[in-house]
Amino acid sequence: MNYLKRIFEFYVFSNIHVALAGFCITKITLLKFGYSESLTPLCVAFSIIVSYNFIRFYEIKYDRLNWLKEWFVKHMLQLFILSFIAILGLIYSMFFTNFDKRSIYVLIPFGFMTFFYVIPLFKIGNIEVSFRNFPAIKILSIAISWAGISVFFPLFEVGYSFTNTVYLEFFQRILFVMAITLPFDIRDVRTDSKALKTIPQLVGLKKSKYVGIGLLIFFTGIDFFKLATSQSEIIVTFSIAIISALFLLYSSENNSRYYSSFWVESIPIIWFILIYLF
Repeated sequence: MNYLKRIFEFYVFSNIHVALAGFCITKITLLKFGYSESLTPLCVAFSIIVSYNFIRFYEIKYDRLNWLKEWFVKHMLQLFILSFIAILGLIYSMFFTNFDKRSIYVLIPFGFMTFFYVIPLFKIGNIEVSFRNFPAIKILSIAISWAGISVFFPLFEVGYSFTNTVYLEFFQRILFVMAITLPFDIRDVRTDSKALKTIPQLVGLKKSKYVGIGLLIFFTGIDFFKLATSQSEIIVTFSIAIISALFLLYSSENNSRYYSSFWVESIPIIWFILIYLF
């Protein structure tokens, strides 16, 4: 049993789980627009493993994420090997397949936001200025990055024209990511710096959940503004909004790490499964 627990911990804390979620949320975009290829979702998954583990390393190096430090240091070699394999996978996918290399330009602004999420853009005295440290910007920077990488990147790579439906999908994805990021901010409300001014810090835990529900209502409503949205797509969108709302309503500062890092991160995977079922 302890052996299975260690495997599960590595799966979650090494960011394999969030990489799978990234694969699924990117694949969802392609399926919605009539494509079945998996090259760009794989690129997204590989890049998440590399970037997220780098961010973890940086935060632990500068005495953040202290709850993870002991585990991270203990598994440093395995994490390095995993990240190295992901880098090789990324290089192969982008340079040794039929991947359209112009798509990399689409990634640049969103990759920039991801890289400088914790890495300081500049310093003012002893204060590091990064997207994570801009008051009230943290959640928006995460949402824009995920939306751009999971919507614009795959559609550009397959040569799909950026119509109004694409921009609606992008905006809808921002709302979705903001809503499912709130449980993380609620969990960290006690440990996050007060200077971050996250939504739970600004309006409290209860009102944060109302904000999340409002985001999910708009997320669902956008389907009605898209051209040729099928009934099954509306059902899936409504279902995933309900699931996300339940996770949000049951979130608290006392939730375990697995509540958000595994269960909430599983929502894109559930969404992907629902699309196949319907």
